[in-house]
Amino acid sequence: MSLCIAAAGKLIMLAGTAFTLSWTHSVEKIEWQEDWVIDAGALHLRQARVKGSGAGMEPPADARFEEGWWVYEPELAAQPQMVLAASGATGQGWQICMETGACREIGRAASSPLTLRACTSEEKSN
Repeated sequence: MSLCIAAAGKLIMLAGTAFTLSWTHSVEKIEWQEDWVIDAGALHLRQARVKGSGAGMEPPADARFEEGWWVYEPELAAQPQMVLAASGATGQGWQICMETGACREIGRAASSPLTLRACTSEEKSN
C-alpha cells in the first residue's frame, strides 16, 4: 500500500502502510500527533497524542499521560480520505512521517486543501 496526497492537480505517493501525521495547533501552539494505518483502501486512526489542552482540544477522559503526551485511541470509523486545510497562515504545515522514516512537510504555503488517501492499484502501476 501507499499513501497518496493530492493537491492542486498534483499527486504525491509515499510508500508504506503506516504513517504519523503531526502538527502544531495554530492558536494554542500545542503539538498533536496521530498514527494512521492504510488497510483495505482506507485510512484507520490507531492512536492520537497531544502535548496539552486548550481551546476545544481537551484530551478525552480515557487518555493517559505518557512521557509528556496525553495518549488515547480514538473511536473513528475507517476513512476513505482525509482533507487537510492549507491556509499558509499558521507558519508551518502538516508533517507526515511514514513507518520507513521518510518524512515530508505539506500544506505550509497557502494552497487548495490537501487530500490524503490510499493509492489505487492503477496509480501505483504508473
